Amino acid sequence: MKKRYMICFLMCIILMISLQSSISAEEEMSPAVTTNWIEGWPQGPDVSSAAAVLLNSSTDTVLYAKNQDALLDPGSTVKILTVLLALENSSLTDEVTMTQTGVGGVTEGGINLSSQLGEVFTMEQCLYAILLYSANDLALQVAEQIGQSVEGFVAMMNARAASLGCSNSVFTNPTGLEDPAQHSTARDMALIMQAAIQNQDFCRIAKTASYTIPATNVSGGSRVLTNTLALSNTTSPYYYSDCIGGKEGYTETSGNTLLCAARKDDMTLVVSLLSEVYGQIDQDAIDLFNYGFDEFYLLDLGNDDFEIASGGEVILPYSANASSLIAQDYASGKSTIRTYSYNGINVGQAKIKRIVETDTEAIARGEENMKAAYAFSASKSTVPYYLIGGVALFLIILLLVYVFKVVKG
Repeated sequence: MKKRYMICFLMCIILMISLQSSISAEEEMSPAVTTNWIEGWPQGPDVSSAAAVLLNSSTDTVLYAKNQDALLDPGSTVKILTVLLALENSSLTDEVTMTQTGVGGVTEGGINLSSQLGEVFTMEQCLYAILLYSANDLALQVAEQIGQSVEGFVAMMNARAASLGCSNSVFTNPTGLEDPAQHSTARDMALIMQAAIQNQDFCRIAKTASYTIPATNVSGGSRVLTNTLALSNTTSPYYYSDCIGGKEGYTETSGNTLLCAARKDDMTLVVSLLSEVYGQIDQDAIDLFNYGFDEFYLLDLGNDDFEIASGGEVILPYSANASSLIAQDYASGKSTIRTYSYNGINVGQAKIKRIVETDTEAIARGEENMKAAYAFSASKSTVPYYLIGGVALFLIILLLVYVFKVVKG
């Protein structure tokens, strides 16, 4: 009996050790971080955000993905899309006059600029207030002016997001204030940030540390706006010198959220973080940026491949090189596109020159020219050519006779 108990005890110990080993392995490589499972891919950092994406902007390659398609509340990062649409559909010098939509549309506790009815701002001032200060009143007013109504602007938001490839997002307001129907994903928000940093005015506004709105037609004094993005604030312990701008925010339903981009040498990376509740979101962003810049490099294949007409830039782990790539060509309209993958991950593409190009119009023109040449030759008489040949032969004979006589004499 004692022997049986001893065997059971030993089996329990072995089972506990096995379970502990399994748990440790899962902790080291969480299924949520799908990029950690790619063969040959550098293991990414353990971030506290529930969902995270690190995107290389030039190649559209996701370098790090944690729950990238989970539907979550994007919070105040929605304002990135609001500002992008405003820049694409207005002039910075446009005047924006506050109506009840902006002044009265902010719920209690929502950040606002304390704007007043009839107060006039320029569009540029509004965008600084939205991006740096997260002013909800001005976000609503800009939305009404551009979309003719907030609802019209929201429709524009969803259309623009869809055009960028955002397939899991529904936007219901331009502020990011709480709404159960509004949701997005870390991947979709990264695509929106990627589009925003292509706009020079957006980058100029986003990286500004401080901006002053002078006295308006209503206010008695100026308003000083300080950038709330810790990575852009030189006095913050989370200041990141390579950061080129972004937006972070917090609501009770979204938790901490952050969208930002950084550029180092020729590489531009986008970080998207959603639903972080431990107060570590800025450190998460820094860890992901460092991971991207330290573990990956850009390789220009166009320097050695003369078939490449444009593009040809790929991003690879430092442990890989061009021989690690798999290329695949496909037709896109009149062009041929070559995609490059590394262990199943798309890491870049190029437009390829057509080595043998069939030009039906050129062939048709050539055939017409040949027919015209035959017709021209047929229309001409060959008699003159025979006469010329005969005369030439007669002259040669005379010359030979003369030479013969001279030599004989």
